[in-house]
Amino acid sequence: MITAKARAVDGPDTPFREAEINRRDLDTHDVLIEIKFAGICHSDIHTAHGEWGEVNYPLVPGHEIAGFVTEVGAEVTKYKVGDRVGVGCMVDSCGECVNCQKGEEQYCLKGNVPTYAGVDKYGEPTQGGYSTHIVVTEDFVVRIPDNIELDAAAPLLCAGITTYSPLQHWGAGPGKKVAVVGMGGLGHMAVKIAHAMGAEVTVLSQSLNKKEDGLEFGAKDYYATKDPETFEKLAGTFDLIINTVSAKINMDAYFSLLTLDGTLVNVGAPAEPLEVNVFSLIGHRRSFAGSMIGGIRQTQEMLDFCAEHNIAPKIEVISADQIDEAYKRVLASDVKYRFVIDTSTI
Repeated sequence: MITAKARAVDGPDTPFREAEINRRDLDTHDVLIEIKFAGICHSDIHTAHGEWGEVNYPLVPGHEIAGFVTEVGAEVTKYKVGDRVGVGCMVDSCGECVNCQKGEEQYCLKGNVPTYAGVDKYGEPTQGGYSTHIVVTEDFVVRIPDNIELDAAAPLLCAGITTYSPLQHWGAGPGKKVAVVGMGGLGHMAVKIAHAMGAEVTVLSQSLNKKEDGLEFGAKDYYATKDPETFEKLAGTFDLIINTVSAKINMDAYFSLLTLDGTLVNVGAPAEPLEVNVFSLIGHRRSFAGSMIGGIRQTQEMLDFCAEHNIAPKIEVISADQIDEAYKRVLASDVKYRFVIDTSTI
């Protein structure tokens, strides 16, 4: 058994505390990773606060993990000690169902094993990246390209792939007009990636506070959604809208911005249900879709794409003692644009 230092919560309203957790001994295809950086995702906050359902506390969140391989199992072939690697939102799946066979492990029909708040094949609860070490089967580890710094790489393992996957699936590229709703951790990555893919990008944010950043990241236009004229001016404009916000918004207003056959894809996951008037969709054969992360193969593809196009998230590195304050700031939209924990401070 491997003992790792970590930061854990004991309930939905408790602060983070120092903890020690046990990582399993390496199986034949396992990799031991010394975690250097762990990103803070809004999903961590939802889960830590018990907003997405019952949680088996104590909980160590974190599914944006970057570090180095320090030990490998006897039959590992993909990685060696010293490799720069990452782990995202899942650490296993059945590997046998039709979706897993397609490389879409995130949609495993038996349910993938999440990096935290799940149960692994050994019957043990999974604990995430707010820790010093993690053991993961090699098939769910990805290689971080040399020209991406480890602290910047961490958020790509969730924010990066969560936006890359729908942009690729729905064909963002030259000749396509893409709108990104929200300019937070997910939104700023969506802008950068869609721009690199060749799409014409527009940001739709509550205010114009981040307009300068949005244009710098590659957006052609930037509009405030609190201005009613925005929805009148942009009616019927976009081929694809990526909604990154984790809050309840007026979906029908955003559907009105889609072209004929346009699609709005939700990647933000609010705790409360969204209301949809079907007439907002059927009038122009519009589609409303959802998307999770990507499979392991696509996650590696995303990392390589970001390396090729020099794409990295804008981050603020914090110590482990600052996690509670970081959570408050995320909820207040007071971060540009992703917090990353320096795990050496754990």
